[in-house]
Amino acid sequence: MVKKLQNLYIYLVLVFLYAPILVLAVYSFNASKSNRVWGGFSLKWYVALFSDREIMSALYYTLMCAIAATVVSTIIGTISAIGMHALNDFPRIKAFALNINYLPVINPDIVTGISLMLVFSFASARMGFVTMLISHITFCVPYVVLSVLPKLNQMDKHLIEAAMDLGASPMFALRKIVLPEIYSGIVTGALLAFTLSIDDFVISFFNTGSGVSNLSIFIYSAARRGISPEVNALSTLMVLCVSILLVVANLRSGKEIASK
Repeated sequence: MVKKLQNLYIYLVLVFLYAPILVLAVYSFNASKSNRVWGGFSLKWYVALFSDREIMSALYYTLMCAIAATVVSTIIGTISAIGMHALNDFPRIKAFALNINYLPVINPDIVTGISLMLVFSFASARMGFVTMLISHITFCVPYVVLSVLPKLNQMDKHLIEAAMDLGASPMFALRKIVLPEIYSGIVTGALLAFTLSIDDFVISFFNTGSGVSNLSIFIYSAARRGISPEVNALSTLMVLCVSILLVVANLRSGKEIASK
């Protein structure tokens, strides 16, 4: 009986989480413009999606910002995690660095967004794509660090020492030993950064300029007029792409574990 109740609870949680996404996907194929009336199956909203310049512009800025923020934050976050891991002999300094890294994660997004906006205003920076990108990188780096650090902690610390005793340079040991060992953590951090960048609204809203709008800002503005079916179609495609990325990442992780 207890096992059945546990399974029922799990199923209810899954339904609660994924039923709204399923409804959105179904209504993206609705011939009717209304989200309340089913007018038959149609692909016209997917066709209309790619002819809508405003949505395509928002999608362009979203993807460009997400890809650039992912690449930069993954590099910075990985280097930062390796540096923090090297502070094991200095626990107080390491604890201080970790607490600094936790701040953007714990702080509400609105605090981070307004703080960055004030920094850009103080520096007289022109608000636009660059300021939005910098704010996304700042927001994503701590999550990459938190993804990579556990892999570094699991790694045998004597591997690097043994490699260097055998004549390997620090950079060679980094490329051939450290990076392969923490590869899965780097991929996880990159996927997390990419997802957070695409999803972010508050930080983007406070740190963008006129003429630069990502999907979250566009959808927020469109919600006042009512969500169009094109947005349903776009959201369905985004869910599909993210799901494919997660499946590929899990398959790669499974192959790595099997090979070991």
